Amino acid sequence: MRERGWTAADVPSQEGRRFVVTGGNSGLGYESARVLAERGARVILACRRPDAGEAAAGRIRALAPAAVVEVAPLDLADLASVAACARRIADRLDGRLDGLVNNAGLMGVPRALTVDGFERQLGVNHLGHFALTGRLLPCLLAAPQPRVVTVTSETARFGRIDFEDIHGERRYRRWRAYAQAKLANLLFALELDRLARLAGSALRSLAAHPGYARTGLQGDPERRLRNPSRRLWAWANHLIAQDAAAGAWPSLRAATDPDAPGGALYGPKRLLRGPAVAQAPPPAARDDAATRRLWHASERLTAVTFHW
Repeated sequence: MRERGWTAADVPSQEGRRFVVTGGNSGLGYESARVLAERGARVILACRRPDAGEAAAGRIRALAPAAVVEVAPLDLADLASVAACARRIADRLDGRLDGLVNNAGLMGVPRALTVDGFERQLGVNHLGHFALTGRLLPCLLAAPQPRVVTVTSETARFGRIDFEDIHGERRYRRWRAYAQAKLANLLFALELDRLARLAGSALRSLAAHPGYARTGLQGDPERRLRNPSRRLWAWANHLIAQDAAAGAWPSLRAATDPDAPGGALYGPKRLLRGPAVAQAPPPAARDDAATRRLWHASERLTAVTFHW
């Protein structure tokens, strides 16, 4: 019997639980945060622009007046900001966090460096989240059933980690760099779960991908229409993409399904859209040697070590 799949309607009560959602001011992050708050969770929107975060929090409160929604400044392209955000969250939540949704990201941008000298897509999508998760690990381990959800992409299927040129210094192609970063997200999620089980921890680490959803990642629609090379995005958004609310269903299932196992990957039922169902990780995510090498490289680059 084929799995029916999850939508937001299947999310159970989250009363008493505490979540952090990165990039919670827009797109998939906003929709995930909104549903979690509507179900009773206390939610912190970790955002690069606090003003946008406050506006998003206000919209959620307008929809759910009882919702407890807060904002914490976070720039994933700056490891000092990541460390400061983690300290602020730990203080605000008295050292206990039930769920972290690593959602924020960049897609297909020209080459640039983060504050710490990392290629920007790898730095924001993967290394910033790696560091944030490691710094929040004590808070997660203080919760009875903690979860970490990391948002990847179908593009991870085409990615590979170029350890010899991981920051694209010798050769940079924006979509290759994006695929590398999203594969890194998936490898991180799977390895974090393996290490949690090895340590005997209750923490579950899961991955989710939204299929094809209309979000701010595709950029400003008017700018796309003015640029002939980007008109394809406008047509694809119109004809193929689902809205951000549906795109958030895999993340919400990974974060809240009581029966979701650690190490699971959730995505849309119908390839790029539809209710959230369990999916098999792509072959690129089954390379144990690359996974371990990426983990050690991430520890070295971020100076963050996970202590169980």
